Amino acid sequence: MQKIRKIGILTSGGDCPGLNTVLRAVVKTAASKNIEVVGYKDGYVGLVYNRFQKLGSEDVSGLIDKGGTILGTTNSFNPFEVMVDKDGEKKARDMTDRIKDTLSMHGIDALIVIGGNNSLAIAAGLSDRGIPLVVVPKTIENDVPETQMAFGFMTAVDTVTFAIDRLHSTAESHHRAMVIEVVGGKTGWVALHSGIAGGADIILIPEIPYNINAVARKVLERKNAGKGFSIIVVSEGCNPVGSGKEASVREPDTGDTIRFGGVGTDVAMELEMLTQLEARVTVLGYLQRGGEPSPLDRLLTTRFGAAAVNLVCEGRFGIMVNVDGSDWTGIPLASVAGRLRHVPVDGELVRIAKDLNVSFGE
Repeated sequence: MQKIRKIGILTSGGDCPGLNTVLRAVVKTAASKNIEVVGYKDGYVGLVYNRFQKLGSEDVSGLIDKGGTILGTTNSFNPFEVMVDKDGEKKARDMTDRIKDTLSMHGIDALIVIGGNNSLAIAAGLSDRGIPLVVVPKTIENDVPETQMAFGFMTAVDTVTFAIDRLHSTAESHHRAMVIEVVGGKTGWVALHSGIAGGADIILIPEIPYNINAVARKVLERKNAGKGFSIIVVSEGCNPVGSGKEASVREPDTGDTIRFGGVGTDVAMELEMLTQLEARVTVLGYLQRGGEPSPLDRLLTTRFGAAAVNLVCEGRFGIMVNVDGSDWTGIPLASVAGRLRHVPVDGELVRIAKDLNVSFGE
């Protein structure tokens, strides 16, 4: 087994709380094993264009409570389809050879990629092309398969729950239906967890298509029972029954992934027409991605970072670090790339919410 002397690391995809904490854990764990670390800037862009900085313990000091990522990130760059000029035309080019040259130039023995589903799929492609790497899963949506939790998720749930708590008083004072649109383009983990934690009356998630008449009926039932307000938590990617489409648009100019949003406004407008009650919308948007990581995420990211270095030292590549109960393990990238972890519609949390008389718009 090759002795590891130098590790490369990058943060890719959307930002979230805990990225810096993983960097800190990786660098400090590597330093204890006399391994150097080189950080590549702005995700896979840094690998292709050789944008880097050396990372020592002094560079990551004080990062444990700092949101964002000191390396920068992007979710609109695919190294297998980089547009380049060729014979006066723009053509897509696979930059794998350029990446290999960059890693070789710095004497990198292995790469640690910190990212969500899209970044994970790219990492799987690089692994298939012979680049030794380990992936640390992150996403506030918590939709990475084969792990109980990705980091960033619980901090986002904390943020949303705090917002729901604050909106309760306004909703009750003005006798309104308050719609809170939260992250979750294809999965409803954030809406489900924060909705239950915040005492929501209605939770709409992509896994359960909603009937707006059922939502309105729930609001009116509460009004007739003497409760003149309702809290409705809406995943940005949820859809009405029979729509057969995603509540999203694609951004062709940037090459970005599908963007979701707007469903909260649709729900509020329809509710006003059906119930004749005031409905207001709060879209939390990027507020869910920012700020300092929660203590739970700090612990999780520290575990992930240390585990990633240990996997590299064991020569286990093409692996994603995952949480299994009270311990971490490693799972082959081939078994997770291209998949999503959906909310089970008959799972424990959905059953508990229904027992608490929470409506899912069915």
